[in-house]
Amino acid sequence: MKKIEIFIGCIILFLFFSCTFDYGEKESSGEEQPGLIMENVKYVRVRAADPKARFQAERAERYEKQGVMRIQNLTFEQYGGRGSEINAFGSAGYASVEIESGDIFMDKNVRIEVETEDIIIETYQLEWKDEPHILSTPVENEVNIFQDNGTSFTGTGLYVEARRHQWEFKGYVSGLYIHDDDAENSEESSGEETEPAGDKL
Repeated sequence: MKKIEIFIGCIILFLFFSCTFDYGEKESSGEEQPGLIMENVKYVRVRAADPKARFQAERAERYEKQGVMRIQNLTFEQYGGRGSEINAFGSAGYASVEIESGDIFMDKNVRIEVETEDIIIETYQLEWKDEPHILSTPVENEVNIFQDNGTSFTGTGLYVEARRHQWEFKGYVSGLYIHDDDAENSEESSGEETEPAGDKL
């Protein structure tokens, strides 16, 4: 879960470093126009000559009054091993970032794969609240979680408290959980659909 926090933090830093400019006179409709529009954006974040993350987006728009960056067709990677390894990567059809708070809303086929945690999350919508470090989906949204060892869950209403490493489904959940112990033995359990009582992983 620590890798997911760092990964999302890199997205936030990418947006904070974006420059801005003003169109000048706004349209008479009163609707705010973006202060910055970027197309086919490619950005690599480097610290002390060490590549940390790469972002690509088809289009990004920054709205100063709303304090929001809106991004279309976003893909991202987080690097390790001085840029020689990809620790995590993901994509979303749309993302909206609150510039001041760092909160992120991702929409349209969201996928995050954290290789160092051996976990894949797939869902339609995903929200990150930066101050409390909470990752969540709407209660009705279906979420798929996979691991290479065969663990596979489908549920609704994912709620993750990153600081406490606690995962919970607010709605139903079903699937297969495989736990590998130190002796490489495994215990398998098949979960049936349950009432929305907050099933915890």
